[in-house]
Amino acid sequence: MGLRSNPKSKVQRMPGKETKSSSQTARATLTLREMLVQGRFHPGERIREVPLAEQLKVSRIPLHLALERLAHEGFLEILPTRGFVVQGFSTDDIYDAIELRGLLEGSAARLATERLEDLSQLEPMQEAAREIVMLIRRHKLTLETFNRYIDLNAKFHNALLDLSRSRMLRRAVEQACSLPFASPSAFVNRQFISPELQELFLVSADQHCAIVDAIANREGMRAELLTREHARVARRNLEDALKNQEPLKGMAGIR
Repeated sequence: MGLRSNPKSKVQRMPGKETKSSSQTARATLTLREMLVQGRFHPGERIREVPLAEQLKVSRIPLHLALERLAHEGFLEILPTRGFVVQGFSTDDIYDAIELRGLLEGSAARLATERLEDLSQLEPMQEAAREIVMLIRRHKLTLETFNRYIDLNAKFHNALLDLSRSRMLRRAVEQACSLPFASPSAFVNRQFISPELQELFLVSADQHCAIVDAIANREGMRAELLTREHARVARRNLEDALKNQEPLKGMAGIR
């Protein structure tokens, strides 16, 4: 029986070099995610792509890719007719999803430590971690920085799953990331950058380096614990967004 690639995995992986289309997709994803969080759409509402593309000033293809990413994150449901409707979810759903991803990626870090054959295999993770540190420490946290961070962060987490060499674990992580805010790239755009968010990005960058170090030194338990703690960055990011923007009352689908 032939094996087929999971189309959802393509949603997680983002290209290293940003084309005009990929830039539009990244911007549309950030903007739409924030609109969903702020309650601009209602649970069960069908997304109308043509007027939305005009509103966001993006082409139809980048917009459709953005909608597919948000469906993968659990904000939207894909209809049999290839349309999208807004999902409903609770804060408990969000926190449970983040916790589940942490457990799964922690297992991936432990397996990566056990199955690492040569330190050269760590190069994709090391490169992503190094670029993230340079990005966060040398640049202001702008929309462009956000987009670049999300790109590099996705590469880091994909490389970690690659090192685990577990198809079943990758499938489980992809399933967990289909829940709202569980994806490591599910960052909310900001109208302003709070001091807490600045600190959060620095903590996240340091955690990436620590995870790589633990795997390189064959410290499986440490790698697992660090990766589980790293998943909490998504929870702190959401909590900071809610505290500073106060969209909770209007959050789409929140109970």
